Amino acid sequence: MQEMKYKPLILPKVGWEKKTLTNTFGELVVQPLEPGFGITLGNALRRVVLSSIEGSAVTSVIIKDVNNEFSTVKGVIEDVLQVILNIKGIIIKNKTGQPGKMNLVVSGSQSVARVEDIKADDHLELINKDHIIAHLAPDGVLEIEFFVETGRGYLPAQWPANKALQSDGRIYVDAMFSPVKRVEYHTEKTRVGKDIDYDKLIMSIFTNGAINPQDIINYGTSVLRTQFEHFLDAEEIPFNDISKEEGIAEEKKISAMDVQGPTKGLPVELFLKPIDELEFSVRSHNCLISAGVKRVIDLVNLTEDDLLKVKNFGRKSLREVKEILGAFGLHLGMNVKELDLKKVIKEQEDGLKS
Repeated sequence: MQEMKYKPLILPKVGWEKKTLTNTFGELVVQPLEPGFGITLGNALRRVVLSSIEGSAVTSVIIKDVNNEFSTVKGVIEDVLQVILNIKGIIIKNKTGQPGKMNLVVSGSQSVARVEDIKADDHLELINKDHIIAHLAPDGVLEIEFFVETGRGYLPAQWPANKALQSDGRIYVDAMFSPVKRVEYHTEKTRVGKDIDYDKLIMSIFTNGAINPQDIINYGTSVLRTQFEHFLDAEEIPFNDISKEEGIAEEKKISAMDVQGPTKGLPVELFLKPIDELEFSVRSHNCLISAGVKRVIDLVNLTEDDLLKVKNFGRKSLREVKEILGAFGLHLGMNVKELDLKKVIKEQEDGLKS
């Protein structure tokens, strides 16, 4: 029986924007992707990252001489409810994922109790050391024991059933475990050889600093991969191997066809495509069409001054045009001659025939 031959998939390259990468922010760029894959993969990864990343948080506390969250502490300006709200803002990095304890003892001589005053177990690291827990009067003393756990998402306060007050004075706290604050993504068009309808995915990850963006994406990808494995009820199709072999052959083909000169290494077919392929906004597109700019070559041969002279075409539209052209490796004022393009096309056709 003849073996089934599958068509390859384009294999993306994944990289981080190094200039803006920190422990709390990262911009991930994935390109090229099969048409439509940008939204498919970006949305799936975003939802998993927002809901499933593990983190650590305070889940209960014992405050000396306090047995409920509606009390006050002598010498402490904030009431217990406000202190607990401040405690929820503590950002904890857990090096092992195991539960842990922390302790805080502050007297009025310090006037302000901060996260940096907390002493934690060795496997717990406190990130936002300047975060304020409470303000104290000169005669005030604040002693708190914190209990830290690891989890996913949001966990309501786990009060034991039918017990309003705990024998040890423990107060249970709502916990937000996720270290991810926000995730955004958008897609752009990018080219592969002469094709310009592939996707480019850009994801922006904002964290609280407990876990860096690279580890968050790695965790989210691992979750998706392990979940999808259970959908397989037959031998996995080795698209990675198939696509790698095809990709090597395609790169050789592209390098042979993309010539320097009038096209500057870009596929000549790109210049002859209608501007509809570049997916401008309706306003920009209509302004260009009304000015007789119908193909990519017509557009790239114009200058900024030429475009600003077009009726109803303003600075905002100019910025949009420059950004989209840049995504395809194009720019204004390229001065490409159609006759030169036709010569290049003929040379490429002759080269393929031979």
